[in-house]
Amino acid sequence: MKPETKIIISVTGLGYVGLPLALEFAKEFKVIGFDINKERIALMQQGIDPSNELTSVAFEHADITFTSNYEDLSSANFHIIGVPTDIDKNKVPNLQPLLSASQSIGKVLKKGDTVVYESTVYPGCTEEDCVPVLEKYSGLTAGIDFHFGYSPERIVPGDKVRTVRKILKIVSGNSPEALEKIAAVYGSIIEAGLHQAPSIKVAEAAKVIENTQRDINISLMNELAIIFDKMDIDTQAVLEAAGTKWNFHNYQPGLVGGHCISVDPFYLMHKAKKIGIDPQVIAAGRRVNDFIPTFIAKKVAQTLIELGKNPGKARVLVMGVTFKEEVSDIRNSKVIDLIQELQDYSIDVDAIDPNASPVELQQHYGLALQSQPSGTYDAIVLAVGHAQYRNMTPLEFEKLSNGETLLFDIKGVMNKKEFKNYWRL
Repeated sequence: MKPETKIIISVTGLGYVGLPLALEFAKEFKVIGFDINKERIALMQQGIDPSNELTSVAFEHADITFTSNYEDLSSANFHIIGVPTDIDKNKVPNLQPLLSASQSIGKVLKKGDTVVYESTVYPGCTEEDCVPVLEKYSGLTAGIDFHFGYSPERIVPGDKVRTVRKILKIVSGNSPEALEKIAAVYGSIIEAGLHQAPSIKVAEAAKVIENTQRDINISLMNELAIIFDKMDIDTQAVLEAAGTKWNFHNYQPGLVGGHCISVDPFYLMHKAKKIGIDPQVIAAGRRVNDFIPTFIAKKVAQTLIELGKNPGKARVLVMGVTFKEEVSDIRNSKVIDLIQELQDYSIDVDAIDPNASPVELQQHYGLALQSQPSGTYDAIVLAVGHAQYRNMTPLEFEKLSNGETLLFDIKGVMNKKEFKNYWRL
């Protein structure tokens, strides 16, 4: 069922989640896109995606207004909040962006409006933390004066196939009436279909366990990689052999960063501890995955020593700093941890990445990003599998090397038979 066309949608938070969603809705409705970052707003007004995920074509034929003034949202009656949910230095959920967005929407909320949250949270967050803020700043009563719901984002950065319209959407509402309205609005753009969750908490829990499950599975592969490395067994060869069984799950070891998989488990653990449960498996998975940069850096230093090179006088090239291939996002990238671990061995590290911003890397982490390699290196760490790196030949690596190539292929994308000194997880 397509909702009435008088609906005007506001989308708060125009990052890799909010902007694609806003632009899709803008093909069906009038949309107001809000973000507190004025520089990002200025770019979007020019048809430029600051996250480098969308081309200018995505902005065409879109009835959308971009603003950094929350008062401009007062004409909307269907509000979507998709701001980032991160953790602080103590790995405790940081709800401030979410609560600030709720405050802004609360100030413009009217009777009959609907508010839907898309940010990843722990079960209960929408009803227990966010809705009271909406009520406080609007003076309205939730469930009586306005509807609310939760529809978790499922965008995969860098995925050009599973885009907004082609990803099945979970929707939920505070009442059957709210759910019907929310489902109608989302159903107007989602071609893959909707799953109507029986409650908001179910929808919240479904989202947070998606990445938690993946985190735990990858942590097992990482722990196996550590064990097999000690036994001088090629982990990739083991996984290829085990993968011949029809029900073996194909997960790969690697750096687990980004704003989802490395963050979401802490939200679930936080809530579990608040209700008196100390989660063991989830916490163990996080510890293993957080340890991998330390493990790799130690392996690089040990190998340099074994080859008669002093780590304190060695130069290492790290190729790729984003949290995954073919994206520009450096948030929570574990490559940053790896670089810092290498530097702790007094290794001179150069980092390159065709997609990352040198300004952002310097601002967020105090690290320099080279535009291109400089001279030769005692070791090369292929940290992110950008296509530009995957397509390199052994000769190209050799030209970057001080003597024989020493390659640490974190993503396992190169042919190990073509290199004498080669290591992978």
